Amino acid sequence: MSDNTTHTLQQQNEYHKLTLWERVSYGFGDFANNLTFGTVGGFLLLYMTTVNAIGLGIASIIFAIVRIINVVWDPIVGTFVDKHTSKAGKYRPWILRAGIPLMIFALLLFAPLPFVKGNVAWAFIIYFIMDLTYSVVNIPYGSLNASLTRDAESVDKLTSTRMMLANGANLLVYTLFPMFVQMASPKENHLQDTGLFGLKLSLGTYTDSSARNAWFSVYLVYAILGAIAFFLCYRFTKERVVATAEQTAQVKTTDIFVELKNNRPLVILGLFFMLAFTFMFFMNTVNGFFNQFVVQHSPWMGAIGLISSIPGIVFPIFWPRLKKIFGKKGFFHFFLGMFVVGELLTWVWSMNGMHDNLALAYIATFLKQWGLTSATGFMWALVPEVVSYGELKSGRRNAAIINAIMGLFFKIGFTIGGAVPALFLALYGFNETAAHQHANALAGINLTAIWIPAILAFVSMIIMQLYPISDKDVAEINQQLDEKRAQLKEAE
Repeated sequence: MSDNTTHTLQQQNEYHKLTLWERVSYGFGDFANNLTFGTVGGFLLLYMTTVNAIGLGIASIIFAIVRIINVVWDPIVGTFVDKHTSKAGKYRPWILRAGIPLMIFALLLFAPLPFVKGNVAWAFIIYFIMDLTYSVVNIPYGSLNASLTRDAESVDKLTSTRMMLANGANLLVYTLFPMFVQMASPKENHLQDTGLFGLKLSLGTYTDSSARNAWFSVYLVYAILGAIAFFLCYRFTKERVVATAEQTAQVKTTDIFVELKNNRPLVILGLFFMLAFTFMFFMNTVNGFFNQFVVQHSPWMGAIGLISSIPGIVFPIFWPRLKKIFGKKGFFHFFLGMFVVGELLTWVWSMNGMHDNLALAYIATFLKQWGLTSATGFMWALVPEVVSYGELKSGRRNAAIINAIMGLFFKIGFTIGGAVPALFLALYGFNETAAHQHANALAGINLTAIWIPAILAFVSMIIMQLYPISDKDVAEINQQLDEKRAQLKEAE
């Protein structure tokens, strides 16, 4: 077989049309990640400060320190992954190597052991290890996204499929997790209206220390599901677009600065990631507090979570078509605007006299989550084109380093969105031991759950307007890369 024939076959393989099962298999990784990421991001602060009796100020410091350390850790992980490979691939092996330990460490955060309650050292150490492990699985997993294919249509469909599975996990987390924990909680367990079409369930108080076994038992099931999903992702995915041996040998930690200097789309998309995850986690971190103390309908959390999950599970299939209708930037502007409208309706729901309006809660949540899941979900479709742009500019396919950079922006947003709300609540006088909060504390909850996310979503629209890669540019980038690779092959 001639060199030209070999190159042609390799090129065709790189433009492989992903099958539905291949897209689903990759999406299992998002499913597993979100079982951990969603539970820890959405409920750990509430669990830590109420059930586990750790002060709000101490908890916020734990969150901040651990996430700041990731600023150094993520580039190290990205460089290591890009510089090493094995028979199983460059990225796939880490899905198992780090994915299974990730589930174990996340489970230990909810361990109902006697010495764990109020134990700041345990909370810090386990959360620290879990967060570092998350980077070791998530950076290679994100890099695998750019290694499955260079076919633009497949990338769009892959993003839709993986987000449907990611939001399926969110359904388990934000809808069913609090409902299951409340059902298993012993204190004050009695029949209550869930807000779901008249459904009544026996629900207990899941913010009491007596609920520790309930939290652990429910998350144990989730951890097992996550481990199975990671295995399926590893087993049924294949790396096709990979760095050459020469490119791999040239990888350096300083490549992170090269990419930041030369890859303008990376910087703009990174800023968008940072803002998007900041307002997402501002909202998610405080949602439990909002439902418990502002509108005082914690039994509704399951029903409202179900409504919030529908757009992310059902509608991603329409994303590629909607992108063609609105354009790449118009897609993000439309859905970010929808998110802001949902937040404004949430503000109306928070007003006195409106708390019992279930229809308003459903509409506000539906619009807010449809906008949020679409904008923060489809942005992952832009990462592969940023990787290809970087390869064109630098001659190096630093997929893991670029994903580590994206991880940095993500972790900054995650840090701000996860730690700052706790500081705001503390500054506004939130009382962890009180069943009811005073007006100032409620104002602090509204600020962090509604107004800051809405403002940051508007700023994100401005950032996305600056993104320079169009669909036409993607085709031209791929063509230039093909020509470069053909020239290198002929030179050999």
